[in-house]
Amino acid sequence: MVLFDDVGFSDFGCYGGDAATPTIDRLAERGLRYTGFHTTAMCSTTRAALLTGRNHHSVGVGCLANFDSGYPGYRGKIARSAGTIAEMLRAHGYRNYMVGKWHVTPLYETGPGGPTDGWPLARGFDRFYGFLDAETDQYAPELVRDNTHVAPPATFADGYHLTEDLADETIRMLAEHRATVPDTPWFAYFAPGACHAPHQVDTALIDEYDPMFADGWDAARRRRLDRMIEMGIVPPGTVLPARNPGVKPWEELPADQQRVAQRLQAAYAAMLDHTDRQLARIVDHLERVGDLDNTLVLVLSDNGASQEGGPLGFVNAMGPYNMIAESVADKLARLDDIGGPDTHSNFPWGWAMAANTPLKRYKQNTHGGGVRDPLVISWPTGIADAGGLRHQFAHASDLVPTLLELLDLDPPAEVNGVPQQPIEGTSFLASFADPGAETGKQVQYFEMFSHRGLWLDGWKAVAYHAPGTPLDDDVWELYHLDEDFNEVHDLSAEQPERLASMIERWWKEAEAHQVLPLDDRFGERFAQNAARVHGERTHYEFWAGMGHLPTDVAPDVRSRSYRIVADVEIPAGGAEGVLIAHGDATSGYSLYLDGDHLVHDLNIGGSHQVVRSDRPVEPGRHELGFRLERRDGIGIGTLSIDGVDVGSMETADTFFTMVSFSGLDIGLDRSSPVGAYEAPFVFTGTMRRVTVDMDHDQDVDHDAAGMTQLARE
Repeated sequence: MVLFDDVGFSDFGCYGGDAATPTIDRLAERGLRYTGFHTTAMCSTTRAALLTGRNHHSVGVGCLANFDSGYPGYRGKIARSAGTIAEMLRAHGYRNYMVGKWHVTPLYETGPGGPTDGWPLARGFDRFYGFLDAETDQYAPELVRDNTHVAPPATFADGYHLTEDLADETIRMLAEHRATVPDTPWFAYFAPGACHAPHQVDTALIDEYDPMFADGWDAARRRRLDRMIEMGIVPPGTVLPARNPGVKPWEELPADQQRVAQRLQAAYAAMLDHTDRQLARIVDHLERVGDLDNTLVLVLSDNGASQEGGPLGFVNAMGPYNMIAESVADKLARLDDIGGPDTHSNFPWGWAMAANTPLKRYKQNTHGGGVRDPLVISWPTGIADAGGLRHQFAHASDLVPTLLELLDLDPPAEVNGVPQQPIEGTSFLASFADPGAETGKQVQYFEMFSHRGLWLDGWKAVAYHAPGTPLDDDVWELYHLDEDFNEVHDLSAEQPERLASMIERWWKEAEAHQVLPLDDRFGERFAQNAARVHGERTHYEFWAGMGHLPTDVAPDVRSRSYRIVADVEIPAGGAEGVLIAHGDATSGYSLYLDGDHLVHDLNIGGSHQVVRSDRPVEPGRHELGFRLERRDGIGIGTLSIDGVDVGSMETADTFFTMVSFSGLDIGLDRSSPVGAYEAPFVFTGTMRRVTVDMDHDQDVDHDAAGMTQLARE
């Protein structure tokens, strides 16, 4: 199972896309493409449904894994009563391998202290190599091997890229499987970070794509729709809906905005191309060892293309996330940096709209652009209709029952002694052989952030919800999807009785699957979660010898005063290196010794605010400190040696809503450097411990922080 991230309905070449995806296209030529496959509009939720065969609220992952609201449908963690496909297959002798993005574990449980009961090895997988969070830097990723955080095997300077590493590990696991247990069946789950932000990939490949998008997103939408009609992906006569709200016609954009948007889209396309090339290596391995024809390969995306890039897109989103504006001029000046290690880029709404051609809206929404996704299934031994199209409605929760029927297996009554809740999905195995097969699927609800939808016997009712507005103000729309592929002709006025009946059915489905209570709050939900996770803790001790900490279990220094003190021994002749670093080249902070001087770098979205001690640190044992005090929105930073102030700075730019998506290290900065030094810049003195103490003056804008977390999803 190959699960792409934030890739739109029309992005694969075999679905009409512009980027080169010959590996996926080849798999499609040897199998089937589904045009009615649906997901849940977000990644944690789709992954929960894909893995369990149940609706995402039913298994406790109704929204992000980033928080736990306390309600049964919103715990952020797959319930033990909902076994994963790996747990189901393990009981029948399968070995299960997982490589890439997990993101169905609450992030406050991803630290080295766990608990690890929601990590892949505890949910049926025998081996795991990847990341637990929603996203990670492609050159300096937050990596876990099995149950242990590990450093990346190389750096950007060495030519490292995460997707290549993940492909290497997948091939390694499968090759070692064949070497040791060749007659044992296996299941592999390959979930790269592409094409979730940050869009990081070799600039030479971005250069190749850059000219392709000079004519803009309107032309791209028309071009893709023409291809999709020709391919049979969408019916003849399908028309483009109006542009999504807030998206301007391409020709109305100023030339500078066009140039930036063009380059950001080129980075996205290049990342998709690059990932397809890594998938090619895995497919080639299967072919070399003679397994490809009898291996069922599924390629899909977890939701529609992302709207988190906003109307203009970002070169480095970390600055804007902390209230430092990124002007078009700023973006233009960094055009050639896009895709590199000090950028965290995402494309603008217009290109996300094009990725979802010909559907409305985006990821997060329950209109087609959020929930209708590509699905390629290749299995030459078992599928005779090579290159065929299938138009049946199917949902992420339907994959597990399809696989179980294929293998002639019943879902287990218990997993690890825990009674199991019913499988809620419906097998669509009959469609493998018969393009007109009735699957028995009758109804499917959708909900995300109070956006709602219901598919019922070929009809769809859907409502867009504006956050903070009464649910009763939502306007429901009605579409006959069997005749209106992309929700263009609203029939709510013509058939009010049908719409009313479907809305009533939605509430019944919501009650049955733990969707209620609906909650459209962003800031409050994240604030409450943070309060539960961190409690009153304001003191952290980091002793020499500890490993890496993910950002969600590191000190929360956002929008507050804090003090860092490192207890160290400086040898005769001096020392250098990092004492503590949290973050990466795009954002974070670092306290380090350089040329015997104490230095602190406050890196907010790439804006380095550096203070250097006015005297060297002499040999001997010392307490080296940095204090940030917030006064009326201004940060006053002070360096100290043994309690004596040795340097200061003032800034209006501090960590307002986030520090970094990358974690914390003691005694080194392990990969992507926060400051102006070469990683890992290991401390050459003797480290005893580092303490971080935080004041009780934290004043986070939780609405802004919530939107930042949402962009991370």
